Amino acid sequence: MSSPAQRTGIANLPLHYGKAPPWLFERMRRLAREIVIVVVGEFGREEMLRRLADPFWFQALGCVLGYDWHSSGVTTTVCGALKEATRGLQNELGFFVAGGKGRTSRKTPSEIEAFGHLLKVNPSPLVYASRMSAKVDNSALQDGYQLYHHSFFFTRDGSWTVVQQGMNQSNRYARRYHWLGEKVTDFVCEPEAAICSQARGETLNLVASESTQARSTIAHIAAEEKPDRIVRELNRLKTLSLPRRPHITLEDIRPDRLSRMLATAYEHQPQDFESLLGLEGVGAKTLRALSLISDLVYDTPVSIRDPATYSFAHGGKDGHPYPVDRETYDSSIQFLAQAVSKAKIGYHEKLEAFRRLKAW
Repeated sequence: MSSPAQRTGIANLPLHYGKAPPWLFERMRRLAREIVIVVVGEFGREEMLRRLADPFWFQALGCVLGYDWHSSGVTTTVCGALKEATRGLQNELGFFVAGGKGRTSRKTPSEIEAFGHLLKVNPSPLVYASRMSAKVDNSALQDGYQLYHHSFFFTRDGSWTVVQQGMNQSNRYARRYHWLGEKVTDFVCEPEAAICSQARGETLNLVASESTQARSTIAHIAAEEKPDRIVRELNRLKTLSLPRRPHITLEDIRPDRLSRMLATAYEHQPQDFESLLGLEGVGAKTLRALSLISDLVYDTPVSIRDPATYSFAHGGKDGHPYPVDRETYDSSIQFLAQAVSKAKIGYHEKLEAFRRLKAW
């Protein structure tokens, strides 16, 4: 069973390596601590989640904290600063941060469960939300960006937000994905808003609304078709002269290697696409193979629409590549300015934060 979910945004950033210097990260942590205290105290925990799920506000927060606005590191470093900033305050604030970069991201479920005694809800739906948001952006949405960062923000009452990031080694960009666990109950048919990116391309998008029929077909194939029959079908397709499908081909699909995963799916008899996606081991290649059969055998193609739009960070005053969203910019600046103004930090730190916010 799914928890409410809403993917609210995607942002593309140049892929930068390295770490924030200790002197900068410590200042980021202190300022982030004050901002979280003010926002949670003045506007509530749910509003803090909504703000983190807003790519504009998140980017502005990175600038205020003193990090490079256009670097991929803004995601990992800001999330890390927020995690350290709330350490020791979780019970007081009722606001929690789990996950992080690389190996730390895989500890997210255990970190969520470790806070179970401080929650008013069962942590299991939160663990499910964390796992499924990662599976969707890594396997059901195949846009060429491999996830390497996953931060999960949640409250004592069970509300949550995800900020995760993937990298593309070919174009050397990172793409950030924002989720908001509010109002929407379907993980695999996402309502998208404020989705930002550096560029767009053809994407195997199994969570697009246009892929609704394909999702049903894929789940049916996995549950009803015996694995050996699917493998035979894939092998047959490899010998045919097929129409060009730039978004999905048989080149990297090894039918025989998929047998075990297909057998697992068949044994579990998934009732729908979300159940199939939730099975351990079902990943990008399995879904590509089933998508190809759905397209070529059942004549039910999947969407190739990239859900990302151009990055807000590159909007220009002359309208290229698109006009600056002034209303959203102003709203983010005003909200953060109010939080910084009320933060209990030194005059110098507060002045520098205002300068960075103004420059952004």
